[in-house]
Amino acid sequence: MPSYVNPEKCDGCKALDKTACQHICPNDLMVLDKDKMKAYNQDVSMCWECYNCVKICPTQAIEIRGYADFVPMGAAVTPLRSTDSIMWTVKFRNGMVKRFKFPIRTTPEGAAVPDGGFATKADLGSNALFTEPESSGLNAIFTLKG
Repeated sequence: MPSYVNPEKCDGCKALDKTACQHICPNDLMVLDKDKMKAYNQDVSMCWECYNCVKICPTQAIEIRGYADFVPMGAAVTPLRSTDSIMWTVKFRNGMVKRFKFPIRTTPEGAAVPDGGFATKADLGSNALFTEPESSGLNAIFTLKG
């Protein structure tokens, strides 16, 4: 199920032009209705259910159904983001509530190393990767032809 905004909780981030969910949505689906000052998902069929808007919403007004491999059917999932972690609250159909806290990535913006520290082709042949490609079930490691 795609994201949906509870209009009773949404305050439009008190924004003049752009809400937090508009800023974070990778598919540009979230829109601010300037007359009502409420956000909404403009095309629910295109929602990836990535939880970005849910995590960033300061009023917890956006909800998405939990995935079946994450919570049982009918449970409600609410993430609450802090500066160093996300607290997931799961409310089951029988009313039981469980909370799980997980740390978030704290790598400063622009500091991530895209190649994971393996900067040269020689590094890719190191003992750190000695089980490749057998552990992947492949005959050879795929390479890009340049």
